[in-house]
Amino acid sequence: MNATLEMEVKASIVTCLSCGGANRVKRDRVLEGLKPVCGHCREPLSADAAPVTVTDETFAAEVLGHPRPVLVDLWAAWCAPCRMIAPALEEIAGEMMGRVRIAKLNVDENPQAHAGLRVSGIPTLVMFKGGKEVDRVVGALPPPQLRAWIERFA
Repeated sequence: MNATLEMEVKASIVTCLSCGGANRVKRDRVLEGLKPVCGHCREPLSADAAPVTVTDETFAAEVLGHPRPVLVDLWAAWCAPCRMIAPALEEIAGEMMGRVRIAKLNVDENPQAHAGLRVSGIPTLVMFKGGKEVDRVVGALPPPQLRAWIERFA
């Protein structure tokens, strides 16, 4: 793989929510903890290079208050299908950085958020846009179908 193509694979174009400017953001830099800012207006950019963990306490701010679409993965450590889709969600989070946030909610550790979403089986994937639920999928989807489903909301 040549150097230019490799750089394109590891960087995403993130649109600034304040000014609409396009910004090239490197996934590795975000994973290192650097917070990207818009090169045009200097406002912070909304970009997650990996799934974020949400809890009962952080659910409202991290999911409902987030400016971009948010996919919430309701999972548990003992759930084999949950573990099967985790690598695909990790990969998709990096690919769709700045377009969709992937959030993980452990149902065993967060009963309030889990109950509020009326989830009866896991894995359950719930898509939020503008703080409102717009779709959900119960069960593990194969990676190509999972990616296609998420792309509909990006």
